[in-house]
Parts: sequence; C-alpha cells; structure tokens
Amino acid sequence: MQQAEDFRDETDTLAAILQPLSDADFDQPTQFKGWTIDDVIGHLHMFNVAAAKSLESDAAFASFFAPIGQGMAKGVSLRALQYPWLAGLRGRTLMEEWHREAHATADAFAAADPKKRLKWAGPDMSALSSITARLMETWAHGQEVFDLLGQTRTEHDRIRSIAHLGVVTFGWTFANRGLDVPAPAPFVRLTAPSGSVWTWGDDQPDNRVDGTAVDFAKVVCQTRNVVDTGLTTTGPVAKQWMAMAQCFAGGPEDPPAPGARYTHTGS
Repeated sequence: MQQAEDFRDETDTLAAILQPLSDADFDQPTQFKGWTIDDVIGHLHMFNVAAAKSLESDAAFASFFAPIGQGMAKGVSLRALQYPWLAGLRGRTLMEEWHREAHATADAFAAADPKKRLKWAGPDMSALSSITARLMETWAHGQEVFDLLGQTRTEHDRIRSIAHLGVVTFGWTFANRGLDVPAPAPFVRLTAPSGSVWTWGDDQPDNRVDGTAVDFAKVVCQTRNVVDTGLTTTGPVAKQWMAMAQCFAGGPEDPPAPGARYTHTGS
C-alpha cells in the first residue's frame, strides 16, 4: 500500500525537526489543548502500536486496547491514559522508540492486504483505512510541532489521502453532531503541492470548496480555522461543512478559534 510508505515518509518528516531537540524541549506546550511535544509523540506512538496490534490479530488488539478502553469509559483523557503505558518513556528516548516503531508499523502495513478487516476502538475498518488514519494523525499532530518550532513543513502530494479522507467524512461531520446530512455534498476542487488539480464530486457553481489541498487538510483535521486559510466556500452547505469539518473519529470536536493556531515567528 502506497499509504504505508506515505505514513513512513510523514513520520520521517516529523522526526527530522525533532532530532535537534533536547529532552527539556519536549516539555514545551503546543497550541493543541496545551499538549506538550512529549504528549503528541506519546499519543502517536501508542496508536501506531495499536494499529500494528490490530493488524497482528483481533486478540492482540483486544489485549492491548483493553486498559485504554476501560479508562476512556471512565472519562480519563487519552493524554492521561498514555503515560501508564509509556512507563516513563519521555523526551528523546520516546522519540527514538516512536520512530522505530512507526517504521515497523509501516513495514507491516506495506505487506498487508488493503481490504483486510481490522478491529478498532470504534467500528472495524480496512487495513487501508487504518494506515491512512495513521498518516492523517501524524500529519495533523505534526502541525502543532511545526507551529511551535516556527517551521513551515514542505508538503508533498501524499496529502491527497488526507484530503480524500476529509471529503468522504462530509456526512460523518454532520451525523456526528446529530444533524441531518445535507445533499448534495459540495464539489471540492483543490490544488496539490505539485500544482496538480484534484476534484471530488460533480461540479456545482453554487455549492463548492476551492483552494489548496494543504489548506483543506488543515481545516478537516482541525489544525486551522477555515477563516485562517485561503479556502473559498460557496453556498450554505459548503460554508457550514468547513466551519465544523472533522475527518477523525470520536465525539464532535470544534475547530480552533480564528487566529488560535499559527506558526510561531520567535518575536
């Protein structure tokens, strides 16, 4: 699966900006709910391992996820739940273990049947969907690290899988909030980092989203408010969708407030 290699490459992109950091640097809070870099890498590491366990077998995933699921049922946050499992793993040591394990996960999924059904915390999913979710989370959570460190990520066309995930979760965004799903879904026209043009749906002049694939991915992953991007939304459905888009699982989450997420300049 190409998505497994894309996940590997996105992991390496994030690892490259982490490499110069000291252990103390990993305690810096990001703009994502005050999570530190340690929190972010620990979260990615735990769920990369969970994905690998799900590919290994249903029993392996069930055993791994049982304490996490029990904690979630009691209202314990995912950030808090990861630390007993990490057992003191922090800073550069955590970074190195996350990086090593992510490559092992990429290797396993690269050799897997994309259609294989896997157990997960929510509904079962295909192996293709599972590794695409790992790519999306690595890219999305990587954004808060790039923002904190004042760096602009060089984007690649592998972001297409994230944009596609954003498009196909149009209905989920509404249903997850208990809202009727409007029809038809907006036409989406995005410019890729390479300059290619990607489209989804039937062209509708009065119901559409236009802009760059990077801006669209930032909105559906909730790393930016739509008003802080160059996206153009035409029609009430497109505007409502982009104001609350959510391409990831879990309860309804609101996007960051306008201006709340940005790349630090050091000033």
